[in-house]
Amino acid sequence: MIKSLLINDNITLNYIPMTKLKTTTIGIYLQRKLKREEASKNALLPHILKSGSKLCKNREDTEHYLENLYGAKMSAGISKKGDAHILCFEGETISDSFAPNGEKLTIGLLKLLLSVLFAPKDEFDEDSFLTERQNSITKIESVINDKRIYANYRCQEEMAKDDVFSIPRLGYKEDMSKITKDELYSYYKDIVTNSAIDIYICGETDISEIEKEIMDCVKDISFKKADMPKSNILYGKEKVNFVTEKFNVTQGKLSMGFLTHTKATDKEIPALVLSNTIFGGGAQSKLFNNVREKLSLAYYAGSVLNRAKGFLTVNAGIETENFEKTKSEILFQLEEMKKGNITDFEIEASKNFIINSLNSYDDDQFEMISYYHNEKVIGSNMEIEEYKNSILKLTKEDIVKAISKVTLDTVYFITGTEKEYGENN
Repeated sequence: MIKSLLINDNITLNYIPMTKLKTTTIGIYLQRKLKREEASKNALLPHILKSGSKLCKNREDTEHYLENLYGAKMSAGISKKGDAHILCFEGETISDSFAPNGEKLTIGLLKLLLSVLFAPKDEFDEDSFLTERQNSITKIESVINDKRIYANYRCQEEMAKDDVFSIPRLGYKEDMSKITKDELYSYYKDIVTNSAIDIYICGETDISEIEKEIMDCVKDISFKKADMPKSNILYGKEKVNFVTEKFNVTQGKLSMGFLTHTKATDKEIPALVLSNTIFGGGAQSKLFNNVREKLSLAYYAGSVLNRAKGFLTVNAGIETENFEKTKSEILFQLEEMKKGNITDFEIEASKNFIINSLNSYDDDQFEMISYYHNEKVIGSNMEIEEYKNSILKLTKEDIVKAISKVTLDTVYFITGTEKEYGENN
């Protein structure tokens, strides 16, 4: 069970005890509300901060420091959960109880991560800044290269046209290229004291020592109270939006966006999670067994639920001439569920799929942290055992009720032909 301790109005320490593994994992997350004017800076900043701090001046110092912690690992990046844009700083080390000479390895790793976020150098290094800015631009440019990922991204962008969720996780190329190192440093000084920050420790450690280390690090910093960004679910348009884009591809990429009309904190969420799993969430799902296996309409077919924003997307790789057949079969399988045409096997297999997935977190501390952090961001705050129990007790009636609220919003298709694909194509 997770234990949370308030460090101050902005910082919360969250401890997830785990003795099964021989490692301890740390995650520090600074949460901002998605905004166009901040997005590119948020995406760039973690990489600049990681490149050097007052504790470790440069990459070489950092690598040497981590080597002295018996090969500990550290990473930095950006994520998007609902309407929150999250600067991420994570690391993993051997648990103290397995340290060869009794070293405080967890504290050592924590010192480095805290220094990266709270004690950077007095100014950003010009060469590192230019390198990381170009790396960030390259990442933005490369999003289009994987058409499977790009189709899903574009479908969500179309669904969220008038919503902040349409802001890309990696920011905008045109904004990124204009950022200067002094502007970014000034921005950093503002948000580090004016954001909700969560620190997660997963493993075996003395949490009182961790708490003291964090308090000592931030005791002289003046913070302005900030809350976790709140997310709003997407709402539909008057009619279904059809979008076709042409690329030099041999395989079409179909992405269909559906609105769930269910908030992340609604009591129907467990039923919606199970419904999505039956619909397209695994090898036991209707989409996999019908669209892909039985009818051979797709190279892959599955669905993903976004609880925070109240939508799910179905993604399939198909021959372009099978567009209408595939779209119709996906909608047919959805209607079948709404009519209650769901077998006991599908329900039990999907429940087992979810439970096994949750059980696997016991073998992956990063996934365990990700679960609890996601629960906090979306406002659900459900313990894993509570989540399991809520899934296990669901009935077919619960499933039908949840899936019956799901409606089609957007159909996005990447094709290699000039043909436009719409409602009647």
